Amino acid sequence: MSPALEPLCASSPALLGCTVAVVMGGRSSEREISLVSGREVARALEASAAAGRGPRRALSVEISPSGSWLAGARELDPPAALVELAEVDVFFLALHGGAGEDGTVQGLLESCGRRYTGSGVRASALCMDKAATRALARSQGIPTAPGIAFSARRWSQERGAVLEQIAGLGGDRWVVKPRCGGSSVATSVARGAGELAVAVDQVLARGDDALVEAFVEGVEVSCGVLGNRGDALRALPPVEIRPSEGRFFDYQQKYGAQGARELCPPEGIDGAEARRAQELAVRIHEACGCDGYSRADFIVPQGAEPVLLEVNTLPGLTPRSLLPQEAAREGIGYTELCLWIVAAALRRAAPAP
Repeated sequence: MSPALEPLCASSPALLGCTVAVVMGGRSSEREISLVSGREVARALEASAAAGRGPRRALSVEISPSGSWLAGARELDPPAALVELAEVDVFFLALHGGAGEDGTVQGLLESCGRRYTGSGVRASALCMDKAATRALARSQGIPTAPGIAFSARRWSQERGAVLEQIAGLGGDRWVVKPRCGGSSVATSVARGAGELAVAVDQVLARGDDALVEAFVEGVEVSCGVLGNRGDALRALPPVEIRPSEGRFFDYQQKYGAQGARELCPPEGIDGAEARRAQELAVRIHEACGCDGYSRADFIVPQGAEPVLLEVNTLPGLTPRSLLPQEAAREGIGYTELCLWIVAAALRRAAPAP
């Protein structure tokens, strides 16, 4: 076990005596990935409980596509489920995207005085909104790509003005994405006005605003950060992402069997650039008010500062996910990482009911 994490894990009496519910599924487009993350976390916590080095008990809770909570054999609305789960000390949120990551579930748990893993309501909502995260990053001196966010109403009524603004971003390629999406769902690289309009229409058809950014050439890296507000924050080693030739790090490249190669330590950037990405990941984690853990994604252009893409407050915990790979490079095994996340939640002050 990593000495830096030991005080928060096996030696914690609160951890050894607690009951943890792993919450997974949900209604977002990332539901299937959440189920994989949740099952992996539940297995790790159940094994640690059986070995006497983790929580007293771990159980699984699935949120259905309709929003019901499946606790055991019962399907309940969220408030009733929380009553049914009165014995639970910590809810491990293995949710991704949508109401699971945007502060909605966090707000429910906060209002009931229940502990949960990861960031609170404000940081969760802020980081889910890529336009808001970009604005905060720039205020902290963290570079972002030139970009513009706009609604379906503005696109339908002022298309010419919007296209003129996009042209002013520079370059001949643009990354088009939902303002509040995750896992690169509905994200694409557009070349030329025709592709751009199609990509924007596809994003807006999902009911979200669109965010269009100038394409930035460089090496894509991701860097995890561990720590609560007020803690000494710890940046994990960055991992380099190398999509298949001619592709970018979209949903298929993230989760498909023939997806991107992930290199930790990175090979496409030097040690100084890797350290700078870590510094900026810590800075944005702190600026956003994140708790527990986060993962910041960057493009590192040749000879320039890393450019922030987004901050994930509940990054994936699947076998292929980046955060566990980064932790493993530091000698932090998957189970230890899960225990650390629970222990970090226990260290925070309990929410007021």
